[in-house]
Amino acid sequence: MARKRKSGTGTIRQRKDGRWEGRAVVGYDDKDLPKTKNVLAKTKHECQEKLTKLMETVGHTKSEKICADMPFGEWMDFWYQTYIKSGLRPATQNTYESTIYQHIIPQLGKIPLCQLSQKDLQQFYAHLKKEGRLVRTEQYGKGLSDRMVRMCHAKCRAALDQAVQENLIRTNPAVGCKLPPKRSREMQVLSRQELQRFLIQAKADGYFELFLLDLSTGLRRGELLALQWSDLDLDTGTLSVTKQVYEVNGKMQLSVPKTKASIRKLVLPPAVVEVFREYRKTAKSRWLFPSPIKEDEPIKPGSMLRRLHIILERAGCKQIRFHDLRHTFATMALENGMDIKTLSAMLGHVSAATTLDIYTHITSDMLSEAAAKIDRGLGNEVAEDSTEVNPLTDFQPVMRRTRKPGTGCITQINDHLFEGRYSPTWPDGTKHSKCVYAHTREECEEKLKVLIQQLNAERKAILDRLRGIPSPEKLTKKQRQIWEYMKIYPDETNYSVIARGAKVTRHTVAKHFEMIQKMLEKREKRCTIT
Repeated sequence: MARKRKSGTGTIRQRKDGRWEGRAVVGYDDKDLPKTKNVLAKTKHECQEKLTKLMETVGHTKSEKICADMPFGEWMDFWYQTYIKSGLRPATQNTYESTIYQHIIPQLGKIPLCQLSQKDLQQFYAHLKKEGRLVRTEQYGKGLSDRMVRMCHAKCRAALDQAVQENLIRTNPAVGCKLPPKRSREMQVLSRQELQRFLIQAKADGYFELFLLDLSTGLRRGELLALQWSDLDLDTGTLSVTKQVYEVNGKMQLSVPKTKASIRKLVLPPAVVEVFREYRKTAKSRWLFPSPIKEDEPIKPGSMLRRLHIILERAGCKQIRFHDLRHTFATMALENGMDIKTLSAMLGHVSAATTLDIYTHITSDMLSEAAAKIDRGLGNEVAEDSTEVNPLTDFQPVMRRTRKPGTGCITQINDHLFEGRYSPTWPDGTKHSKCVYAHTREECEEKLKVLIQQLNAERKAILDRLRGIPSPEKLTKKQRQIWEYMKIYPDETNYSVIARGAKVTRHTVAKHFEMIQKMLEKREKRCTIT
């Protein structure tokens, strides 16, 4: 009778052609079916060596440490690193790792896998609910939310399910555990009056285009912030949603949406297209909504959420989540007669059933309204309130104390005069301020826009020229300071001015001026020829 090989070491057999074949499980597919690889050799001993090397190379097969009495913490780590991590996005990896390594392993990690009981898990969930929070305890209390407890349970259950499949344990102790009830987050939408105040305040804060587009399309936050000008066709009014952006450890990441249904094309209302046609004239970045700090990056989702709460507070609206703007769009669409199928496609839902499930209360109201209309059509007049609330308000936005970066500033000098100032940072690190004046704020804004365009063009021209002039290597520290200043201001010949800009003495400038000027002329000619 042939001896059974140890679990996790693969299998070896002799083929009909006389050769030996070794086969090992190297992982599992999406349907939890094993993926295998094989090796061939002339002798059994050679086959064994090849199989061992294969398993060491792949690294996905169970080692000798993987056994029933191993600590549960080691199994959780093995399960996550082997079966789960590779298929997750960076943001989801962070969520998994914080749950596993900050909560599950510290509390349950030392218990042997085969001895882990339902009682241990229930006590663990009770601990999380009572005092599981590790940060912001003063703000939110010591206990974790019901949602976090359920997330910890889901990961424990999935890891233990895999242990059952690997024949390490007979049954999953997580099955049948009592959990906090699943509560869906309350949906909040802005009323018509709140919407109006919100958009007025957003315009005053410089975020009108962003929130207008979101309320016109119902885009998710990551989809909205990932938009580039190449995604928007102003001629046809179509918007292509093909990517999303998210933040991981302070860095922005770009990826495709989660589902195929999320990749979609939307047609914008003509009024919104006109707004963006005007907005395009002032755009400098490839992103529709660039970061105010770094123009070559989109706005960070976290900062956008903080900005939303500020605008809501200033507009006197209730505090809502960013996702509730999406709900507001969907509610308005349904109330104005859009069918579920079209709305589902616009929202990027996999099926219309998802949309119906989320907006059941709205569709119920629509059915009631439809019944009332039928009743009125049959001759049964329903008494209606004749008083109609006018959505138009005299709301005055709260003016920002600080303007959006890169837009300059406007000061009212007296009753008849406004001053606009723009102070960009030049390549040498100095501030270059220029002013414009006008009799009205609107006129001053227009003049300031022209000034900003001029100064930015000058700055860009200097940067383009600097990129084409490489710096020489054999220069002293003071010579290099003079070189950098003269490279930016080639027409400057006043020794005192150069000395102040380069932060050296006038005597030092006079000593090296001619030499550096000749070097610059030679390098400029060389760059021009090239």
